[in-house]
Amino acid sequence: MPIKIIMPSLSPTMSDGKIGKWLKKEGDKIKAGDILAEIETDKATMEYESTEEGVLGKILTPSGTEGVLVNSLIGVILEDGETEADIQAFIAKFNSSSAVSVSVTAPVVANAVTEEKTVSVVNNSSNSTRVFITPLAKRLAKELNLDVSQLKGSGPRGRIIKHDVENFKASANSSSSVTSNVTHNVAGSFEDKPNTGIRKTIAKRLLESKITVPHYYLTIDCNMDNLLLARENLNKAGTDKYKLSVNDFIIKAVALAMRDVPEANASWMGDVTRYFNTSDVAVAVATEGGLFTPVVRNSETKGLVQISSEMKDLAKRAKLGKLKPEEYQGGGFSISNLGMFGIREFSAIINPPHAGILAVGCTEKRAVVKNNAVVIANVMTVTLSADHRVMDGAVGATFLNAFKKYMEEPINMLV
Repeated sequence: MPIKIIMPSLSPTMSDGKIGKWLKKEGDKIKAGDILAEIETDKATMEYESTEEGVLGKILTPSGTEGVLVNSLIGVILEDGETEADIQAFIAKFNSSSAVSVSVTAPVVANAVTEEKTVSVVNNSSNSTRVFITPLAKRLAKELNLDVSQLKGSGPRGRIIKHDVENFKASANSSSSVTSNVTHNVAGSFEDKPNTGIRKTIAKRLLESKITVPHYYLTIDCNMDNLLLARENLNKAGTDKYKLSVNDFIIKAVALAMRDVPEANASWMGDVTRYFNTSDVAVAVATEGGLFTPVVRNSETKGLVQISSEMKDLAKRAKLGKLKPEEYQGGGFSISNLGMFGIREFSAIINPPHAGILAVGCTEKRAVVKNNAVVIANVMTVTLSADHRVMDGAVGATFLNAFKKYMEEPINMLV
């Protein structure tokens, strides 16, 4: 009997995904452990590994298809002796038993509009072809005066969904805008770019955080003279074997401050507050698809060189969309560093379920008072955004002062 290849669920929040790219083609021999395709989830791009052996008999959902529902059939593997007829019989049997069929009308919420899974069939009189389209997409196409036969469906089994109609219209508007800009430079021209699943997820989580989490903010300055000197000496001693960044010291200092102030190393879970026994520090990394927060586990037990090496690897794979779920999920605290962009100070939005996030500004020379005299020092400003349900103001202040101690006397990180 043919073996089904279904759209996997690769993260707890995944309801659908995109077939980024098939890495095998029809007719290829498949063995357990082979990578069949790259799947783009709401978080990252993941490799889909086969657990079966046989021949890839049919690809039902081509590369680049978006909105593919979890558990929908995307391909078929044939065993020895099976043919095209076996594929067709298997697909028919799978479709008849699948929960996603033309008789199902369970709603899928998208952009606050209900889009039904029911499939409408439109007969195109001009070429006698049938177009499979959801009711919402059909209605939107009619409102925009679009010929549905010109649309390419990205839904399961090629059906046209609302996203396809919007993309088609946006593409048409983009072409028109480019022409207008070239010929007349018309004021108000614009281009619509569809939001990725990752961007939509980030937007949803940040909005929920800002609305539901009671933020408060505390700011403190750190004298960075000793740390910059220590960093310079350590990098010289490393003789190009490693290169520590200020961010590596920040990760270590946050981890030790979380160890010293365990009340800050926690998450609000509703009925309980969860306190963590290890300092798992998430660090915001900007990518083309959006913001990722890979986690450096057990940071309080690791040396600066190990933290530096792990962070470089995590950041690189985050930008390539190659992180595993366990590498960006969890943790109790986040760091967002915009110092490299010359930002002096800012306030960040908490990344739930973390209890806090430290916004790090640039290190700059400032006039400070030392021993009743004005001197020049390297100073960095950091702002703590804290969840008041978990961390009271006094806890947040204690945490910041512990962090400041490690940053101003970095030798304390070694003991």
